[in-house]
Amino acid sequence: MRVVIQRVKNASVDVNGVCAGEIGRGILVLLGIAKDDNERDIDWMIEKIVNLRIFEKKDGKFDESLLDVKGEILVVSQFTLYGDCSKGRRPSFSTAMASADAKGLFEMFVERLRKRVGHVKTGVFQTHMDVMLVNDGPVTLVIDSP
Repeated sequence: MRVVIQRVKNASVDVNGVCAGEIGRGILVLLGIAKDDNERDIDWMIEKIVNLRIFEKKDGKFDESLLDVKGEILVVSQFTLYGDCSKGRRPSFSTAMASADAKGLFEMFVERLRKRVGHVKTGVFQTHMDVMLVNDGPVTLVIDSP
């Protein structure tokens, strides 16, 4: 499982010109699911995301987590995080999980995340989406599950 997380002042995702999800202060999660990912990866990743200290206290140090600041989360599925560009000019997505299987893990990720964080919004799985955000910092991190 691979995520790109961005600390945001606000973020939203539109599908066909209609807002599918919108958050204020919090984290935008771009979620990629690999062929061998499972429930353990989901649980590990959720705990990492919600407890990662990337929010600043008044002294400017990263000392608070999403849970500490009562932030919101927008989750957007993004299989292209597993694009391998090492050969040729077209990315290979051979390590990404097939969409039929990935959808179930994506939904499980969101369901379990909602149990940990009060305000979770999502894009629409396997659709073309327009993602808008105001990156706060900017703070952007890439996290791979073990």
